[in-house]
Amino acid sequence: MKQLAPLALAACLLAAPTGAQTLDDIVTLDVLPGWDTAQGTRMVGLRLTLADGWKTYWRAPGDSGIPPQVVWRGSENISAAQFHWPVPEVFSLSGMQAIGYSGQVVIPVELQPGTPGQPARAAGELDIGVCEEVCVPMRLSFDMALPPGGGRHPAIISALVDRPMTAAEAGAGPVTCALQPTANGLTITASIPLGSTGSREVVVIETSDPQVWVSETDVTRQGRTLTAQADMVHSNGGGFALDRSGVRITVLGSDRAVDLRGCTG
Repeated sequence: MKQLAPLALAACLLAAPTGAQTLDDIVTLDVLPGWDTAQGTRMVGLRLTLADGWKTYWRAPGDSGIPPQVVWRGSENISAAQFHWPVPEVFSLSGMQAIGYSGQVVIPVELQPGTPGQPARAAGELDIGVCEEVCVPMRLSFDMALPPGGGRHPAIISALVDRPMTAAEAGAGPVTCALQPTANGLTITASIPLGSTGSREVVVIETSDPQVWVSETDVTRQGRTLTAQADMVHSNGGGFALDRSGVRITVLGSDRAVDLRGCTG
């Protein structure tokens, strides 16, 4: 079964929760059962509720974070899953930029059944990092029977609406990526034709290769062109070829977010 977010421990200080706090005091996980879609998939929601002051991470968490990972252990009649991530927040932890969520977040997950129209079960474990003054890795178990049908849960619908705009919706032009070899990998410079997304603009660059680490970006703007530069390093420490079609760029502005797929040379 496909796993969507490979676990990669980053430069986050890991420690046990302080005081008398337990896991349930810090974060709880609920599965919202959702509904069968017209495409034959099943839309469910993973709802995380965090204690005041605690945060958890987005799929690309920043240099200080731990990306979420789901292991679908114990699931039945599920062959694949796709996450639909709501727009995250940008915040600072221990002086480093991090990207994620606070309070409560519902993450819609679209499940592909092995046999459409038959009962399914969503079960497994969600590994996440949660942070206050320190970061704590946590494993949360879930188990939910999914009979055919279901209802359109308003919290899942709201989370699906709260997504970054597409390039067409945002009026973004084609993105170009210049690559420069370095001693440890590559430097990528992305030129993004895109109107302002707000007073503060953060750009996140991801690749289709989970073995490639991408640094925090340096961002500048000149008129309608946003430029983001980052370093890329492969886990093997050597050179690698970058598939530009697999580059994913997310612009997180104070007014709107935009999801851009692929770039050209």
